[in-house]
Amino acid sequence: MAAATSKTYCVTCKKEKVTFKCGGCSEDFCYQHLGDHQLELSKQFDEIEVNRDIFRQSLTEHIEQSNSDDLFEQIDRWAQRSIEIIQQTAEETKRTLTETKNQYFQELELKLSKLTEQLRQKRQENDFNEISLRNFHEELNQLTKELAESLTISIGEESTSFLSKLYVDTSELSLFEFDLKNFEVHSGLTVAGGNGMGSELDQLSRPVGIFVDNEQTVYVADNENHRIVEWKLGARTGRVVAGGNGQGKQSNQLSGPTDIALNKDGTHLIICDLGNKRVVSWPRRNGTNGQVLISNIDCCRISIDKQGFFYISDREKHEVRRWKANDTSGRLVAGGNGKGDRLDQLNNPTFIFVHDDNSIYISDWGNHRVVRWIEGAKEGVIVAGGHGKGNSLMQLANPQGVVVDDISSVFVADFTNNRIMCWSKDAVHGNVVVGRYGQGDEADQLNRPMGLSLNEQGDLFVVDQWNVRVQRFDFDRK
Repeated sequence: MAAATSKTYCVTCKKEKVTFKCGGCSEDFCYQHLGDHQLELSKQFDEIEVNRDIFRQSLTEHIEQSNSDDLFEQIDRWAQRSIEIIQQTAEETKRTLTETKNQYFQELELKLSKLTEQLRQKRQENDFNEISLRNFHEELNQLTKELAESLTISIGEESTSFLSKLYVDTSELSLFEFDLKNFEVHSGLTVAGGNGMGSELDQLSRPVGIFVDNEQTVYVADNENHRIVEWKLGARTGRVVAGGNGQGKQSNQLSGPTDIALNKDGTHLIICDLGNKRVVSWPRRNGTNGQVLISNIDCCRISIDKQGFFYISDREKHEVRRWKANDTSGRLVAGGNGKGDRLDQLNNPTFIFVHDDNSIYISDWGNHRVVRWIEGAKEGVIVAGGHGKGNSLMQLANPQGVVVDDISSVFVADFTNNRIMCWSKDAVHGNVVVGRYGQGDEADQLNRPMGLSLNEQGDLFVVDQWNVRVQRFDFDRK
């Protein structure tokens, strides 16, 4: 590894000694610190071997699961759809054939009835001769010929296929792209709810959005109880801090709130009061009434940047607008080009996350993707999903909550797949960080996750909607 050199300075102790040059880094070490350097290299080698073993285990699991992979299910679904299309086409063709024959026969019956009536009149009047008989004979022959022609109907086949072609797409698969986990996720801890659905102070009912402050106090949009509930760190029950006076539109009421955020000064909760189509400001401490900030808006979800601007997603208009105090219409910052899947469009946008650079991350629910719109952009960039609805590592299914950490990793509540996905910056696929063991109510399982929040320690808070609870997951970053 190292060769002795004449006296020079050791890179570690900075003393002039007989040194040995490392063949890898080409630095000079004295005999004592050369051993330390070798020990450090040995530790790094051990770490690589551990990561190798982790990857080997992951590879083995993938191989064992390969025959039950979603891709095989996708092929089966294609086959079923194809069979259904064939059956539908056959039934439609049968109906067309029946209708064509019936119409043809009805026309022949009308002609036959007309001929019968003419014959009856001639017989009654006893007014016929060779000419009239010849005409009747010719008409009858013509009807006979037309009846015979009905047997010449045939079924044709077009050469153009009406089935979509199936193929294996490996264009985005790379055997040189290793994505070893850089953190370990502990089982979740319930920090709000978890006592069944209800309206008691230790219960929730269809929770949606969430906000977590610096003291790890959790604020939950308790949708079907028409209230915002505050849960202190370690508390067994919550405290109603907004609404809670029944469903309604009075100043002390809410109707199906979906999301909350904290204003710039930390004095007021800003609430998406979706059922009343309004955004409400409510005093954070001992508030009994709210003040309407924005009216007549489909305020699906909300986020607030460091300057105090509100970002609100609108499902009816398929857009996100930025609002400030006394705004009457807001400023369009994403979408606004109708419902669609183009990069300048959204399809039922839900949760929003505002980054420090004022770029916004949007859960594009109907397009099964998360898009990032930088400030002033005319279109977004897909940062998660975007490969249709599904449960592969490249897909999402009706994403909801979205948050981004300090290294631009995107965490997404993959609602229909009952999991939380993490997409590293510029990654072509995500990793499952919560919910690897399927839908359920165990500590490491989820059932329709909704809102997400990250605290300053990097812990992830998840609204586990159908389990009517909020879970906190701690990450050990390596």
